[in-house]
Amino acid sequence: MNELKFVTAGQPICNGSAGYENAFKILEELNLDGLELEFVHGVRMSPANKEIVKRVAKEKNMALTAHGPYYINLNSKEEDKIAASITRVLDTARIGQELGAYSVTYHAAFYMGMNPETVYKKVETAMEQICKTLDEEGVDIWVRPETTGKPTQWGNLEEIVKLSKDFKQVLPCVDFSHLHARTNGKYNTYDEFCSIFDYIASELGAYALENFHAHIAGIEYSEKGEKKHLLLQESDMNYKDLMRAFKKFDVKGVVVCESPIMEDDAVLLKEFYNSL
Repeated sequence: MNELKFVTAGQPICNGSAGYENAFKILEELNLDGLELEFVHGVRMSPANKEIVKRVAKEKNMALTAHGPYYINLNSKEEDKIAASITRVLDTARIGQELGAYSVTYHAAFYMGMNPETVYKKVETAMEQICKTLDEEGVDIWVRPETTGKPTQWGNLEEIVKLSKDFKQVLPCVDFSHLHARTNGKYNTYDEFCSIFDYIASELGAYALENFHAHIAGIEYSEKGEKKHLLLQESDMNYKDLMRAFKKFDVKGVVVCESPIMEDDAVLLKEFYNSL
């Protein structure tokens, strides 16, 4: 991607139930760049909505990403649940490709009280199956495990980067709010943000910063990690220094805002970024 685009996590809140066509109109009026399709409870979309999203996104040059269902755990103790999780990731990637999305993301696994290295191997085995299937089907889209918000969830920065080294179709989705929450307040200074970009570039190459997928929101957290999303200005999330770090490293790709009123905070992020 040749620039940094700012998008909302789903249709703008102010759109209510007016549908995708109106959602894109609002995004255009707000000078935002697209949206992340949220397949929270399953990868389902009517043929009519598919047609609207595909057509309008192309007409208006809007960026699309997709978020897989929350019911994914590639480390489940039950094999049928792992198989179902793999299917959900595959279905998210398939619909993403069909609609012209840039990238898809998902929460990969829970530790389930197990050794992190053991869990990594299970996630890696599942990703091998996912990437092999997508390759066989000709589905060429980024499939990105997301950094997660609780220490009980698999997916710290190092794990996500390591997995990205193993598969050409995998790059990180860095949720900065999750990193901040899972460490109970770290990853919230300019130097820490820069260290994230430095680490990704040194491990995966500049290519990873030129094809980035980020999530940002205000966040409430405790020693157990993420509690809930907040508006940026009602949280301690240091979004201004984060935008400065994005600018310093000339990061390109998509920033998805997940705040409770995501369109307002997406505008806030974009306008501050453009002011730098």
